Amino acid sequence: MNKSLTLDYCICNYLLFNLILTPMLPFRSEIRNSPNQQAIKIFLSDETLDTRIKKHLEHFNEIDLIEITESIGQNRVGENITVFLKDDADISKMKSSIDSSLWWYFEEDHVD
Repeated sequence: MNKSLTLDYCICNYLLFNLILTPMLPFRSEIRNSPNQQAIKIFLSDETLDTRIKKHLEHFNEIDLIEITESIGQNRVGENITVFLKDDADISKMKSSIDSSLWWYFEEDHVD
């Protein structure tokens, strides 16, 4: 049988690519819509940075509240940062602005 087509070989290559060769992103974010308030969830690869990132995000005028909460469900991290926006804020634009700000934060080596 052709070795490149065996299931074990394919799984091994998949794991090698995704776990070793693909770098771990410092964060991911998701829009969460609820009837009460718009929110953006931020999941950090390093949970020890939650408080520092929360402080970093406090400069946005469109943010109403920032909470560090325990993740529930199938998330890969134990905690997340929940950013609640003011009623008049555009959630898509804010997610983009927050993502850009976080990329800048991590690229500028503010993290030791």
